[in-house]
Amino acid sequence: MATLICGSLAFDTIMSFQGRFGEQILPDQLHILNVSFLVPELRRDFGGCAGNIAYAMRQLGGAPLPMAALGNDGDGYLERLRALDISTEFVRQIDDIYTAQAMIMTDRDNNQITAFHPGAMMQAHRTHIEPRADIRLGIISPDGRDAMLEHAEQFHAAGIPFVFDPGQGLPMFGGTELARFVDLATWVTVNDYEGRMLCDRMGVDLAELSRRVQGLVVTLGGEGCDIWQDGRRTHVAPAQPEAVIDPTGCGDAWRGALLHGLEQGWPLARCAALGNRLGALKIASRGPQNYRVAASDIADI
Repeated sequence: MATLICGSLAFDTIMSFQGRFGEQILPDQLHILNVSFLVPELRRDFGGCAGNIAYAMRQLGGAPLPMAALGNDGDGYLERLRALDISTEFVRQIDDIYTAQAMIMTDRDNNQITAFHPGAMMQAHRTHIEPRADIRLGIISPDGRDAMLEHAEQFHAAGIPFVFDPGQGLPMFGGTELARFVDLATWVTVNDYEGRMLCDRMGVDLAELSRRVQGLVVTLGGEGCDIWQDGRRTHVAPAQPEAVIDPTGCGDAWRGALLHGLEQGWPLARCAALGNRLGALKIASRGPQNYRVAASDIADI
């Protein structure tokens, strides 16, 4: 069984600010904001939601199929995916633009400021989803606007159940479009902030939203996550990390674990527990795709 992962492949430039953003930004001067942050630590990582989710699934022994677009600078990413034994069958390379780029700055409280250049991601809709016997699960994660809209419809037409994970792409859509995503999806996953925005734009609350899908999960960072099914909430306790180093990619690691559990036919609570465990493993490593999962790490899930 394979899982189709629709989303971005990107290069992440990650910078660490040793102070707190809140101490450098004057609230009464936001209308003339002009601020600079000294970032003594900088590195470049492979990232993007599709790449990060695929990495997590592969760590768990799955067969992820990222569906994404790379630019003319993407050869190194293709080589990395192949070295990880992740299929590049649905990865399209566009010759005249750059790969998506995320510039992420993290402060000492793990708050993040991100600037994102979409690049080739905006051409991801050129690859289409067709029914295939081995593809029985999918996810719509942040991608080009047209790709997210079209791939959701294509998943539905192909009879492939999928997770709707709007993430940082959520502000691109209005209430009617978001309602359509939810109606097509089998599961929805958001963080606390995204959940509030999604409900506000659709004019519903979390309980009502959960009645429109088989399962809704709201991740709460270090506080674990809430599962909503048929209007009822269940809290899943967090896993404690060995260290808090870098939150970049934690949500994608969580979603890779969710998809792994769904592939196995697990109850949603068990999927969420695995997600919490993977998030704890990831946050103890720098970068979104540098952690390792040993069998002993997840043996008790």
